[in-house]
Amino acid sequence: MSVTMSTRGRLLYNVCQNAFQQVVRGKATQAAAAADIKPFYYQDIMEFENKPDVPFKKLTGDYVSTFEVKGKKMLHVEPEALTMLAEQAMIDIAHLLRPGHLQQLSNILKDPESSNNDKFVALELLKNANIAAGMILPGCQDTGTAICMGKKGQYVWTEGRDEEAISRGIYNTYTKRNLRYSQVAPVDMYKEVNTKTNLPAQIEIYATNSNQYDFLFLAKGGGSANKTFLFQQTKALLNPEKLLSFTLGTAACPPYHLALVIGGTSAEYNLKTVKLASCRYLDTLPTSGNEHGRAFRDLQLEQEIHKLTQKTGIGAQFGGKYFCHDVRVIRLPRHGASCPVGIGVSCSADRQAVGKITNEGVFLEQLETNPSKYLPEIEANDLGGEVVQVDLNRPMGEVLKQLSGYPIKTRLSLSGTLVVARDIAHAKLQERLNNGDGLPQYFKDHPVYYAGPAKTPQVTNACKNNGGFYLGSIGGPAAILAQNCIKKVEILEYPELGMEAIWKVEVENFPAFIVVDNKGNDFFKEWQVE
Repeated sequence: MSVTMSTRGRLLYNVCQNAFQQVVRGKATQAAAAADIKPFYYQDIMEFENKPDVPFKKLTGDYVSTFEVKGKKMLHVEPEALTMLAEQAMIDIAHLLRPGHLQQLSNILKDPESSNNDKFVALELLKNANIAAGMILPGCQDTGTAICMGKKGQYVWTEGRDEEAISRGIYNTYTKRNLRYSQVAPVDMYKEVNTKTNLPAQIEIYATNSNQYDFLFLAKGGGSANKTFLFQQTKALLNPEKLLSFTLGTAACPPYHLALVIGGTSAEYNLKTVKLASCRYLDTLPTSGNEHGRAFRDLQLEQEIHKLTQKTGIGAQFGGKYFCHDVRVIRLPRHGASCPVGIGVSCSADRQAVGKITNEGVFLEQLETNPSKYLPEIEANDLGGEVVQVDLNRPMGEVLKQLSGYPIKTRLSLSGTLVVARDIAHAKLQERLNNGDGLPQYFKDHPVYYAGPAKTPQVTNACKNNGGFYLGSIGGPAAILAQNCIKKVEILEYPELGMEAIWKVEVENFPAFIVVDNKGNDFFKEWQVE
């Protein structure tokens, strides 16, 4: 029997044959492509090469115990342990500094290339550290936003809310100690009130593969926080010439620790890395990258940028070499079409400490309790440079006439009455000016010390034009100023503003510099970015 294929059947046969061949070829192509797929490989972006060498002190062996679940040893941490650790951590970082930071200040005094202003600032900061170590007065008037980052092992068992227990410890510190309440809460979009507890704190808790609980505690002041910058760039930035020029132009309360982070899987991750790098939390990262995208430190670029900061001439404050103590440069993986760049600092109030809770107890980093060992046998008079004594209890015309005879960068020693006004107080004054009421007479009779952690607002120009006279002091050392220079404090106006009220302060030998004179000379002008 013979079978004859119709024309329609032959066409159908050809279509099926072509489809079959395409499937075969597709399978072969997929197999070849599968052979080219990179195998799965997990790597933590922050893959540390080794653990940092941190000196710890034991707070207690209480509030921790162990038990077993499915053959695994579990660590039980009671809420009291978290509260105790947070409370002591915030006490310590408000008054004490790391030995390495103090040694860097001491080195400024030994460096023959240091300017007189560099040495003066370093000496004042070391003296301030010694007073703050008495655990009565804090090292800085801006006692900061409380920040806690916790890394909780998956074999750690806690009861209740960890964030609440940590917040209670922070609350205890700020309400029991001589620390300023800096946090304000929005009542509506425009009205704010001081929380009067320094809460809320910023608390972040992450999971890790361990059976202990690790912590980083920080107090971040408004001044250094305001000098954190994010720039969204492209790959065009990634060449040495552009990258080096990109880092300049920041300013804060030096000498400080500068952090530069290039890359990041998001802008948020970049800025988080900036903060961690500025407090040397990432120092044990590897010093080279790999194809899987791990973060690393670029030690060579750190040295190059550090040298650049020394050449700016800004110095520790108002002229010199020590614009910053050191630099950290971290390189991160990134999206191919985005290159975030973050810059941030930890200022002269360099406040952080790590902690841990293990089966042996609760531990906190041991900060330096005896800063006097870093003080050299030197007095301010040995540092050279003219110090001009200024009596502020005279008519403003006489004070201005005296100051007009000296150039910018001149060091002053002020005695008499100052008016202290911060951001919100200046907003109130601006309202007066807008309403045609003018400035209060005390603003014209006494120099105004703008003691704010933020960038000096434009309203100060309006106040200057209406008879106000501003001065700038050495940044940071609240303890030494409070103990040695401030003799009397009283509220002049706006008591409802709390820390933002306008204050009258009697000072003696209060350190200051001429930064802008009445001839238009501005010390910082050459570093201002247009």
